[in-house]
Amino acid sequence: MKIFAVGDLHGDSSLAKRMAEKAAEEKADLVILCGDLTFAETKLDYILGPFVNRRLKVAIIPGNHESAATADFLAQKYGVVNLHGAYLKHMNIGFFGCGGGNIGPVNRLDESDILYSLKKAHKGIKGVAKTIMVTHMHPSGSLMERFSDMVEGSDAVRQAIDELQPDLAICAHVHEARGIEEIIGKSRVINVATKERIIEI
Repeated sequence: MKIFAVGDLHGDSSLAKRMAEKAAEEKADLVILCGDLTFAETKLDYILGPFVNRRLKVAIIPGNHESAATADFLAQKYGVVNLHGAYLKHMNIGFFGCGGGNIGPVNRLDESDILYSLKKAHKGIKGVAKTIMVTHMHPSGSLMERFSDMVEGSDAVRQAIDELQPDLAICAHVHEARGIEEIIGKSRVINVATKERIIEI
């Protein structure tokens, strides 16, 4: 399975078009957009369309720049999957996720809400070959957390990684850590903020 993952498009329609073109060229089986699709709930146009028009399968989560309701609206409008507190089984791989952030203009979530959402969604993917956790937030105590003095990692995301042990955790949020990959316990963790990543499972 080939996954094309990127986050923090922030309403940049030209960036979305370039990302969609790359995903189509790579023949991605699934595109994951890891939150902050918009800029403070504005610039919603031409963000998901370029992907959907190329007949790519897409899963999204909200970041801290759009609400869960906005993510639901976009998912319904474009026929994509919203992984916020939900799960997806695709090609015997289970995806589960939670959006939101600890700073920002819109979608701030308590750590307890993040952990609850991830654990609840995880229950739906039993029996799959691999599990992939999708969040907007990066985990606390991680290498990527050290790249920003302003944006702290999430204790809840870290606890979910420690307890649920996904094979892969994909996050965004801290732009300075774009492209960083590390291992936490048994999990491979990749930050895709503003920089796409092609992941083969």
